[in-house]
Amino acid sequence: MRGQHMKKSVGKLFYASALAGSALSAALVPGMALADTSAIAAAPAADAMGDAGLAAIVVTAEKRQTDLQDTPIAIAVMNADDLRNRHILSLEDLGDGSIPSLRIAPFFSRKSALTLGIRGVGALGDANQPARDQGVGVYVDGVYMGRAQGLGAALFDVEQIEVLKGPQGTLFGRNTEGGAVSIVTRKPSGASHMNATAGVSNYGGYEGVVHLDLPSFHNISVKLDGLVQRRGGTVDNPMSGEADFNSYDRRGLHVAVKWEPTSTFTALYSFDTSYDATTPYYLQLLSKGSLALAPILKLQPDRAKTANVGVPLQESVGKTWGHQLNLDWEVADNLTLRSISSYRDLTQSQYDNGATVLSVFSPNANFSRYSLANFDQYQYSQEFQAIGELADITYVAGLFYYHEHVSDDAWSPNTLKFNADGTAYTVLPSPTASTIFPDRASTATTDNLSAFGQFTWSPAALDNRFHLTMGGRYSHDKKKGELTKVNGATPTVNGVTGDVPMAFKSDRFDPLVTLAYDVSRHINVYGKWSTGYKAGGANSRSLTYRSFGPESVSSFEIGSKMDLLDNMVRLNLAAYTTKYKNVQIDFNAVTPGVNRTTLETVNVDGSGRIKGFEADLTVAPATGLTLTASYALTDIRLPQAHNPFIAGNPLVTVYPVYVPKHSSSGAIDYSLPVAGDAKILAHLDANFASRQYSSASDPTLNDRTFLVNGRLSLADIDLGRDNAKLRVSLWARNLLDNQFVFLRNYSAALGTYAIYNEPRTFGGEVNVQF
Repeated sequence: MRGQHMKKSVGKLFYASALAGSALSAALVPGMALADTSAIAAAPAADAMGDAGLAAIVVTAEKRQTDLQDTPIAIAVMNADDLRNRHILSLEDLGDGSIPSLRIAPFFSRKSALTLGIRGVGALGDANQPARDQGVGVYVDGVYMGRAQGLGAALFDVEQIEVLKGPQGTLFGRNTEGGAVSIVTRKPSGASHMNATAGVSNYGGYEGVVHLDLPSFHNISVKLDGLVQRRGGTVDNPMSGEADFNSYDRRGLHVAVKWEPTSTFTALYSFDTSYDATTPYYLQLLSKGSLALAPILKLQPDRAKTANVGVPLQESVGKTWGHQLNLDWEVADNLTLRSISSYRDLTQSQYDNGATVLSVFSPNANFSRYSLANFDQYQYSQEFQAIGELADITYVAGLFYYHEHVSDDAWSPNTLKFNADGTAYTVLPSPTASTIFPDRASTATTDNLSAFGQFTWSPAALDNRFHLTMGGRYSHDKKKGELTKVNGATPTVNGVTGDVPMAFKSDRFDPLVTLAYDVSRHINVYGKWSTGYKAGGANSRSLTYRSFGPESVSSFEIGSKMDLLDNMVRLNLAAYTTKYKNVQIDFNAVTPGVNRTTLETVNVDGSGRIKGFEADLTVAPATGLTLTASYALTDIRLPQAHNPFIAGNPLVTVYPVYVPKHSSSGAIDYSLPVAGDAKILAHLDANFASRQYSSASDPTLNDRTFLVNGRLSLADIDLGRDNAKLRVSLWARNLLDNQFVFLRNYSAALGTYAIYNEPRTFGGEVNVQF
């Protein structure tokens, strides 16, 4: 019964507290209705209530299709309608807090790399490290994405995004100690269909998206996806002919070919290529430090519309492409074999001249540090899965292999020159620095081999209402690499000059045990214990390529999933406590007047503790009306760590990065029929997070965040032929134009500097489907 009606966990303990707090402080979780696809049943968010109440949501968190309410994992799901309603074009847009437990932020001012955290685990201070991994795994159609670079590229035709919370060390495994983000795209349908959207927005933005399904021919189906997204900067750069700050230019093409020679075998090949060009966020100086500040570099305590100094600025360009082959063979009614093969390639140039305000004044001195960096990676992976059933047991077993090679180099020249009194400047004829290019360079190669298995036993003797799940994953990680340049020269460590090697090996077993019970057909409770880990490595910003070890988590979770009041109300609750060991923490040293930032990554002695509570509520009180709410409490305590940049390496306080204690999200979706099949669709969502840190070694807090997004559409307008439908929409992000600092740091020498959120963006679009 676990395969058909696999319901799980929680306790009456939480049922009472949930109803008491089910107003959820305006918390509202993003739409829990499901995308329409051959693999997953359809149910748009605004139409979630039918004759039988809220529609079922199918997820793939256990490597098989299961009902969300039957799956004993805390999961947040956003389908295609949810993404469209919030105008989410890339993973970066989920940084608005639409999923409270998931935090997404850029790497400092760079939009070219994203850092992700779930439940307080995973976010990196420095995402630009070839020999360092994130603690949240991102998967696209089952393929692990190895780098933070490339994650900001435009999303193709997404069916749904599943955020699997807590360690997913068994079935997903690699670097999923915080959880996993699984992106599922639409597959070829074999029927002729086109879905095209064109839109414009403020800041000179426009987009065009086409999804084309071709009719099946000799059991072969083809689907093509193409997109273009462009927007100018939101902060003007006063230098003529140069790019503005916070712009993007994205393009992409995706081709999928599905071959179904029999009813029991499917081969799906896909190819994708993306171009993602961005300019950095603008860094503002909020207060002055002890060092001299040029008169031309003025304080800007509110969100700037124009930079106070014009700078040379070009786009950081990311190019990704990859091949994937998925094979599914239904050997028997109770056994399916699956293979997932992939090869991916990534190049990312990074040009960041957004931190001019951190320049220390000296008469006639060069200033305006321009960070020029290149990042290159290729990866290939192979996964085999066996998915089956035996009497009262369902199981998944598999093997996984992953290989990647990464190289990076960087240079930090100056581009401008002060006059004698700092009231004006000139542009240097070419970037200059005290060292030659590259200032630093390194390479890293990673191999990971894993074997995993998980089974669920639902004994008939207990009417299939009790479910015991046990699983485990053995992982062997191996890394090797070299630091080849430091300060523009071959490094010298302990008096020896030459490339500095790095080698890391680790064997790890991550278990999982879950007990779940179906209290009734619509109320399920569970308790789960699981572990996860993130591999060690070395930091290429370190002068000695100093290595660090792996970190790990061990988590206990209890939860419940409930469909109440004839499926008009869905309430999911989870509470957890996590032991966080050997946390990898960054310490940095910035020397005024010297462009290179030195960074060391160390493992914290001892263990941290994270305690949390999450509640997701969906209510369909009337036909066409859906209310959703979500709340997350994340209470994290980390032990002190030895700071290698302070004499004597004293213990200092460590601050969790991008972990608000309270976060919530809520949405209202309404569908109103107007004439024929046409209807008005209205969406409004609000997202809140309390203050949080953006540096592990800086006690300066960011602002509270509050964002409102909205969309209004006239949909399903009959165009009179071939079932063609028209939808016209208006949308807005940050509808109230609220301003807040999402990154704030303080230096006694330099002062307080910060990056503000984007101003209000809005636009209109036309969609045609036939």
